[in-house]
Amino acid sequence: MKRELLIGSLLLAGGVSAQTQAVDKKAKQPSRPNIIYILVDDLGYGDLSCYGQKKFNTPNIDKLAAEGIRFTNHYAGCAVSAPSRSSLLTGLHTGHTPIRGNLSVKPEGQWPMPAGTITFPLLLQQAGYTTGAFGKWGLGYVGTEGDPSKQGFNEFFGFNCQTLAHNYYPDHLWHNQEKINLPENADGKFGVYAPILIHSKAIEFIDKNKDHPFFLFYCTTIPHAELTAPIAYVEKYRNKFLPEKSFKGVDSGPKYRLGPYGSQPEVHATFAAMVTLLDEKVGEIVAEVKKLGLEKNTIIVFSSDNGPHVEGGADPDYFDSNGPLKGYKRDLYEGGIREPMIVRWPGKIKAGAVTEHVSAFWDVMPTVVELAGIKTHVKTDGISFLPTLLGGEQKQHEFLYWEFYENGGRIAMRMGNWKAVQYNVSAVPQPATELYDLSKDQGETNNLAASHQDIVRKMEAMMKEQHIPSSVFSFSANAMAIKE
Repeated sequence: MKRELLIGSLLLAGGVSAQTQAVDKKAKQPSRPNIIYILVDDLGYGDLSCYGQKKFNTPNIDKLAAEGIRFTNHYAGCAVSAPSRSSLLTGLHTGHTPIRGNLSVKPEGQWPMPAGTITFPLLLQQAGYTTGAFGKWGLGYVGTEGDPSKQGFNEFFGFNCQTLAHNYYPDHLWHNQEKINLPENADGKFGVYAPILIHSKAIEFIDKNKDHPFFLFYCTTIPHAELTAPIAYVEKYRNKFLPEKSFKGVDSGPKYRLGPYGSQPEVHATFAAMVTLLDEKVGEIVAEVKKLGLEKNTIIVFSSDNGPHVEGGADPDYFDSNGPLKGYKRDLYEGGIREPMIVRWPGKIKAGAVTEHVSAFWDVMPTVVELAGIKTHVKTDGISFLPTLLGGEQKQHEFLYWEFYENGGRIAMRMGNWKAVQYNVSAVPQPATELYDLSKDQGETNNLAASHQDIVRKMEAMMKEQHIPSSVFSFSANAMAIKE
């Protein structure tokens, strides 16, 4: 599938030549719903009780699913944060999207999305929505073209830099381009738990914009390492997940709270506490929407940016965080990229629905565009899943495609029930492609490549076609030495 795409410049098609022309403002605008997209950080496919978690419950998120639709074949944009979020916001898979890795830039931030990038928040903004991002950004340091204010957001509050977002008691956050110092956390103090402060600002955003269409991008850092939660949440689970596990991290010195994870003597209790806090905050968002009388005109989406991590002492095997799937964060096996997705829209989406529709982050842009009644010439790799939400006839993907630039380079493709995976793609010669039949083997344990070479060759050719080289991100072994 060919795309009119220029990496590092305009991501436009159909003769459109400027951001201000991305939306056809003459198009009749129907009544438009508010949109809340909750993106959590490193939550695995099996970390919610409605997706099979047995050791603790997530009642508010489960209720979201019970009142909406739960997807069982939804995929993140990539296996780590920045490219996954770039894919989400641009509607382009990682062979096309401008940010394809976690590349840090000093003193604070990541490699920026380029000028001219078209994101769906920008399209919503142009169509009259007020847009806000609250949580972790990681797509361009303050003042660059990747700054949230240049990518379609009227307001941003949270961590601009994903490296600093490793730590939950930071000495500062950002409100748009203003640095907000947090003296309560200075000199190693534990005064303000950042996700709770960011949550309060997101609730304020909903309240301020209740009288006109808004888009809230609630991009919380929970449950990314480091493993840290307010003590009241930890106490609920203390001594309940034995044998407990501990982690020795960085608790002082020049790098303290600048990326390295702090120590945690109660890993299991703290992880459960973090997901419980997340679940509580999701419930508060739903309650606020109800209180303001916005429930029937607000669509809420919940998903995660990649699979469960194994950093900072995290123990995903103990919690079976990837459920029946193989792999973790940084893997292009199912456990690294298949994610929960729940969508709730009372009166429009059938309550308690479950769908096996195969979808991915790059489908969100065309879905939102259709949802908001926006007419645009911008092309994406996505297919709107609005028909699935509303019970209509759904168009299907021919394939889904991923690239990952660390650990020697990895690529993957899903075509129907076939899944092709290549690891160490920068090696010479390249290792052989693996092939799995997900209809019979969602755990990717039985490599069928040797007996289906025709399918392997077809998918290898298709994967090669989907990769548009980037001047910034490379599969070379040293290109992505700086990890998230």
